[in-house]
Amino acid sequence: MVRFPAFAQTVLLPGALLLAASFCAHAESIETNPLNETPEVREAFRLFYNMDYNDSLARFEEIRKDHPGNPMATDYLLDAVLFRELNRLDLLDTTFYANDGFLTGKHTVTEDPKRRDQIRSLADDAVSEAGAELKTNPGDVNALFARAWAKSLEGTYYAIVERAFGAGLRQALGARNDCEKVLALDPNYTDARLVVGVYQYVVGALPLAFKLLVGIMGIHGSKSQGMALLRDVAAHGVVTRVEANTSMMLFLRREGKYPQAARIARGLAEEYPHDYLFMLEEANLQKDGGEGMVAVDTYDRLIDLAKQPGYFPNAHLELAYFGLGDSLRGQKLYAQAVTAYRDGADQPTTTPELKRRCLLEAGKTYDLMREHDRAVEEYKAVLDAGADTSQGEQARKYLRSGYNGS
Repeated sequence: MVRFPAFAQTVLLPGALLLAASFCAHAESIETNPLNETPEVREAFRLFYNMDYNDSLARFEEIRKDHPGNPMATDYLLDAVLFRELNRLDLLDTTFYANDGFLTGKHTVTEDPKRRDQIRSLADDAVSEAGAELKTNPGDVNALFARAWAKSLEGTYYAIVERAFGAGLRQALGARNDCEKVLALDPNYTDARLVVGVYQYVVGALPLAFKLLVGIMGIHGSKSQGMALLRDVAAHGVVTRVEANTSMMLFLRREGKYPQAARIARGLAEEYPHDYLFMLEEANLQKDGGEGMVAVDTYDRLIDLAKQPGYFPNAHLELAYFGLGDSLRGQKLYAQAVTAYRDGADQPTTTPELKRRCLLEAGKTYDLMREHDRAVEEYKAVLDAGADTSQGEQARKYLRSGYNGS
């Protein structure tokens, strides 16, 4: 699935200097928690990355029962519960994070208190279990990494779902500190390089004014070094390999390097063919890269595959229909674009915000067709679905003046 926890957290970090150990050359041997290499864990993650949440969660729960007190086993379950919830909320499409609007924009999210409490409880359990192991052995790299992972995942929930960036930042700082300790103790612990690599990249990508400001505080980064670390994790990581690939994909997208990012998406889609998000991301990248009709074909293939019972266990086709609508409108196939937007609005898994976005774009497309009366119907539907929203504000504007493409 398209995953971005390291980016979602470290993009907000003021940070400190990275440890030299985190940038050493890749060693011949890869160090990891032995539990990560067991067949039952690998199979559970195969199901997880194919978005078969029910089966993967059941397996992770059994693994945790078989390894009581092991924080990594708790982290597995936390990871699956968190990303199942992010998928339910339509928050796994990297379109939301490909520009700075994620930090400043308004996103309406209906939080499930039961899932929120479960995520927090599992994170607390993992941190507590890791702490117990560290009391016995303060240099236990497996416990340090498990604690970092738990903090990272909980911080992701705070930042992405609750948009509580302060709380997410505190968790992210703790995760970064633990990863730095891991790499200082064992430079071969490749998984811990994920947060370090993202940090290097994000600091290196800051605008010059900000870079000079944080440089005074001794905070430095390098986009090239960050990408090099991420490539290393993508090639050799044990439990962070997919995350490293998706982080690179997101960074390349932000840089406008769409073909390179699309190749990563295609490779992940081939490895995990039942994860609809990887194919969706490939189509999104084709669209953003100016390959409109190529993107249309990819969106259509995704939608056709989704019609096969069980092919995509947890597909949210509204995301594909929305991207399809954008691609068709970019090719001036306006009538087909309206149909796609309307299909997106009508999916049973469509969140209220995405429904409003689909209806708004349908209205704008009708205006481009010079059918303002039909556009008005869509704008009124947006207002009925949420007048006091950013989409509602735009709908009121276009009700009066219409949309002219600018």
